[in-house]
Amino acid sequence: MSEPEGEGRKMFQLDEDFDPKMRNQILLHYAASVLSDRERARLFGLPEGCRIRERAKILNPENFKCGKYVWIGEGAVLDAQGGLTIGDYTQVGLNVMVWSHHSYKAALMSQTCKSKKGITYKPTKIGNNCFISGPTVIDAGVTIGDRVLVSPFTFIDKDIPDDTVVSSHRDFRDLMNRVKELEDTVARLSKMVGSADAVPESS
Repeated sequence: MSEPEGEGRKMFQLDEDFDPKMRNQILLHYAASVLSDRERARLFGLPEGCRIRERAKILNPENFKCGKYVWIGEGAVLDAQGGLTIGDYTQVGLNVMVWSHHSYKAALMSQTCKSKKGITYKPTKIGNNCFISGPTVIDAGVTIGDRVLVSPFTFIDKDIPDDTVVSSHRDFRDLMNRVKELEDTVARLSKMVGSADAVPESS
């Protein structure tokens, strides 16, 4: 089999100006794919007792402060570009996405893949003993307290206090129940007003 000649040889080449730290991260994740959960955690420099499943990704791990005995599920994305802290004994479920930066302004400014203009960074914090079910999305700049339980398919864009159960489905259900209560109240009031209007005046 003959080697490609001319332009064929130039079809693929490495970017000379690519950040070496990013190159190391790519190679690190590739090597991690053949390791056990505990071995993978040690490879990433996570503290005692931590486990990290396959395909989980940590962006800018140098800005990631991880507690002891943290479990990170398969396919999770932990964005530490703006700073990320996760406390002891916390579990991050499958395909959870935790962000510490926003880039939507770059898209609006036509700066996507061109520069870092429009990108904002905000530190995100998850406390101790939390359970984050997947798939859930945690927005940049959010602080989640200790012992917080988050149900699947939840979007968190505000701070959550200690000892809280968070559920987008439950919040929506509670809102619908409240709307129903208000509708019933309005119906009763309308009926009362109608009855009052129907009472004949005394002569």
